Amino acid sequence: MDLVVVGARVRTLDPERPSASAVAVRDGVIEVVGSDAEARRAAAPGAEVLDARGAALVPGLVDAHLHPFRGTDARRGVDLGGVRSVDELRSAVAAERSRVGAGGWVLGHGLHYDAFADAPPSSALIDDVLGGAPAALRFFDLHAMLGSSRALELAGVNGPRRFAEAAEVVCDPGGRPTGLLREWAAIELLDEAVPPPAAEERLLRYAATLRAMNAAGLTGGHAMLGDPDLLDLVAGLEARGELTLRVRMPLWVRPGMSVDVLDGFAAHRDRRGRRWTAGVAKFFADGVIESGTAWLHEPDVDGRGLRPFWPEPGSYEAAVRRMAGHGFQCVTHCVGDRAVRAALDAYRGAGRAASGAPHRIEHLETLRDEELARLASEGVAASMQAAHMAGLDEPEVPDAWRRAVGEARLGLGFRCADIRRAGAVLALGSDWIIASFDPRDGMAWARLRRAPGERGRDAFAAGQALTALEALEGYTTQAALAAGEGAVAGRVAPGFRGDLTLLAEDPVEVDADDLPDVPVLATVVDGEVVFRA
Repeated sequence: MDLVVVGARVRTLDPERPSASAVAVRDGVIEVVGSDAEARRAAAPGAEVLDARGAALVPGLVDAHLHPFRGTDARRGVDLGGVRSVDELRSAVAAERSRVGAGGWVLGHGLHYDAFADAPPSSALIDDVLGGAPAALRFFDLHAMLGSSRALELAGVNGPRRFAEAAEVVCDPGGRPTGLLREWAAIELLDEAVPPPAAEERLLRYAATLRAMNAAGLTGGHAMLGDPDLLDLVAGLEARGELTLRVRMPLWVRPGMSVDVLDGFAAHRDRRGRRWTAGVAKFFADGVIESGTAWLHEPDVDGRGLRPFWPEPGSYEAAVRRMAGHGFQCVTHCVGDRAVRAALDAYRGAGRAASGAPHRIEHLETLRDEELARLASEGVAASMQAAHMAGLDEPEVPDAWRRAVGEARLGLGFRCADIRRAGAVLALGSDWIIASFDPRDGMAWARLRRAPGERGRDAFAAGQALTALEALEGYTTQAALAAGEGAVAGRVAPGFRGDLTLLAEDPVEVDADDLPDVPVLATVVDGEVVFRA
C-alpha cells in the first residue's frame, strides 16, 4: 500500500494547494503532495512508482448511493433494460426460457414501466411463452416485480396479503393475483422461492462487480441496503483480498421491526474493516414515482402518491430517534416531496451520529421550496442521482415519471443546483443497478441534464445543471462530507486516504459530452493500484 505517482496534473480539491505534479502514499495514507522530486524523496523503500505521463489525477471517485452487493444479487438472468413493448418482452422471455431449459427459472432484470403503456403488467402477458416455467422479472428500480402464474404458485402467492409496510400483491377484482408485486415485502415473497446461487458463486460475482467499478474509476461507494449477514460477507471479501472498493455498509430498518431488533443493531454500529465501515441505518419513507408509490404533497395525475411507506409515520420517526440515539447516521429514501418533509421532521428531533456524519436524504426527485430551505439550515445532506433523469430529455417520447408528475410540477424535479447553491451538502451517485455506476456518466448527466453525446436533445430544467467543478465535488468532497469523512477523504492532501483516480483528461476541463469516453488509466484504493489500463 505504498505508492508514488509522478508526472501528473493533480487536481487536489485542497484549497491549501490546488495543484501538484506528484503524490506519495505510505501505508494507505497520503504523505506528500508536491513536486516529483519531493514525492520520490518521501517514497517508502520498495514503493511502486507510477508515471502518470501528464494524465490527470483527482481524489478517488466515490459513488454516494449504489448497491454493489444486493444489486449483483438482483442482476441474474436476462437484461430487460432495452425492452419497450409487451411484444419485445415476450420475445426476450421466450429466448431466456429456451436458454435455461426444462426445469429452470426464467429470471430477468431492468424492466421498464414504459413497456406497459398499452396494457398493465400481468402474468397473462407472458405465461403462454413460458410453457409452464416459473419466471421472476425485476423492474429497473427494484421496487416492483412481475411473476408468472407458475412462479406465484411455487411461492404460495394466491391472493392479497397484508404487510407491515406499504407493499402490495396486486390482485384483480376477484382477488386473484395479477402477477405484479409492488415494493420490497411483496417482492420478497417471490424472491424466496427462486433458487439462490451457491455461496462461492455469490462471492465471485461480488468481486467481479467491484472490479468493474474500479475500472470505471470508482474507489468507494456508499452501499444502501444491508443486514448483519451482509456485513459478514463483506468482511469475508476483505479477508480474501477481494474488497477493492471502500464501502459504507448500512443496516436496513423496516416497518414492523421490534424495539429488541433495533436495539440489537447497536452491537453492529462500530463494526468495520480496513476498507469497510458500518454505523449507518437505512430507512424508506416512500417508493417511486413511476409505480405511484412515492409519497407526495399532492397526488400524481392518477390520484396516487398519498401513502407513506411506513403505514404509521409516527413509527418511522420513533425508529429514527432510536437508531440515532444508538449513534447511527440515519439515511432515508425519499423520492417524493412529502417524504422529504417527513425525513426532515424526524431528523430534527433525533441526535447526531456518533461519527459526526450528518443525517441524509436520498433521491429528492421532487422538492418544494419549503423543504429545500431546511436542508442547509438543519444540516441534512442530500444525495442525488442525475442519471435518473434519463428519458426526461426526450419530451416527445412517453416517460412514466414525466407523465405521473405532470407538466405543471416538472419544476420540482431534480433540483440539483438549487440544493447545492442553498448551501446544503450534495453528494452524487448512481443507485446502481438503477443506472450506470460509471462516475463519468454521472458527472456528465449532472452537467448536461440530458444524455451525454446527444447534443440535439434539450436539457431537462437546464437551470438546475451543476458546473463541472460541482459535479466532480459531488463524487469527492461532497460525498466525503455526506459520510462525515471530510477530514480524511475527498481531497488529495497529506493525511488523507490514499484513494486516487487517474484519468486521461481532467474531468473539470473536458467537454461534458466527451467525459464518458475519457479513459480511466488507474484506480488506487488505500494506496493499492486496484485497476490499471
